[in-house]
Amino acid sequence: MLVMNRKPALAVVGAAMVAVLAAGCTRPAAGQRVSQGPPPVPVRAAQAEQKRVPIAIEVIGRAEPLETVSVRSQVTGKLLRVHFHEGDDVRQGSLLFTIDPRPFQVALDQAKANHARSRAQAHNARVQADRYAELVKHDLVSREQYDNTVAAAAALEAGLEADAVAIESARLNLEYCSIRAPITGRTGNLIVTEGNLVKANDTPALVVINQIAPIAVSFAVPEASLTVVRQALVRGPLAVAARAPGAATAAVGRVTFLSNAVDPSTGTILLKGTFANTDRQLWPGQFVNVSLVLGELPAAVVVPAAAVQTGQQGQYVFVISPDGRAELRKVVTGQTLRGEAVIDRGVGAGERVVTDGHLRLVPGARVQLSGS
Repeated sequence: MLVMNRKPALAVVGAAMVAVLAAGCTRPAAGQRVSQGPPPVPVRAAQAEQKRVPIAIEVIGRAEPLETVSVRSQVTGKLLRVHFHEGDDVRQGSLLFTIDPRPFQVALDQAKANHARSRAQAHNARVQADRYAELVKHDLVSREQYDNTVAAAAALEAGLEADAVAIESARLNLEYCSIRAPITGRTGNLIVTEGNLVKANDTPALVVINQIAPIAVSFAVPEASLTVVRQALVRGPLAVAARAPGAATAAVGRVTFLSNAVDPSTGTILLKGTFANTDRQLWPGQFVNVSLVLGELPAAVVVPAAAVQTGQQGQYVFVISPDGRAELRKVVTGQTLRGEAVIDRGVGAGERVVTDGHLRLVPGARVQLSGS
């Protein structure tokens, strides 16, 4: 039977525990770094500024012609000549199309001839009626003959008026052979070319003319802004700016139309602005960025819109404290305009706010500013 001695084993275990405890109580050597928690979070930041800020509503609008005219022929005939090219600018009254005038000239000449014949017949009937008036006084003709003569003269004189109307109608049709621009604008696609037969009031139109200068821009604003917009219109003309995609500057006009009802399906109200558009910056059918300026805040605190976050408790920003830590600050914001948010309450001018890197931040975390 083999008997083992347990005392040496216990001594070995005790020595190991003492070594572990000694290692835990050993002080770090000189120059050795000691862990002080998680590393700082890299973020980007910007400084809150106090400045004058316009009170504006920014929406998407659409440019549209101030006037649009579909040019159609009012007579039927052969199209002899087109006096413009597609896309030309034309002035009001300029000649656009010429329709063969010969049939209408013939009709005018015939109406004039009929009028001359009727005039001669009416003159003869009036002379005869006057003669019968003398004869009936002496009972040389019956009263019935006299009345018939007078009636015939009156009928021929009425025919003169009908012939005069026929002359004016024929003259008008002849004028319609020269189709002129009813407005000043830019021509579109030419539907009918020279040599074709055109019909009176036929569709599609021969050409469509859009008035581009001036031009209108229609846009809708939320009904919550209706009161402010109406108050601004009462004070005087309301300026509106429209910037086309890729344009270096915005065109400036004024509001000329406010709809008489709010659209219940969208909760918006339609407005229109009129722009001189002499530089042709705006084009019909084009979507534009519209800015409706309603007033000005003289001393507003603004931060980049990217700094404002939204959580379960509302909007907030991370403010960087002087010791380099993130402080969560609830804020009340006003309008957001051109990438800047107005802070009504929660941040003061000069404080630094985090604009990028929010996802890794918690209140009290150390931050490290990175390049912009």
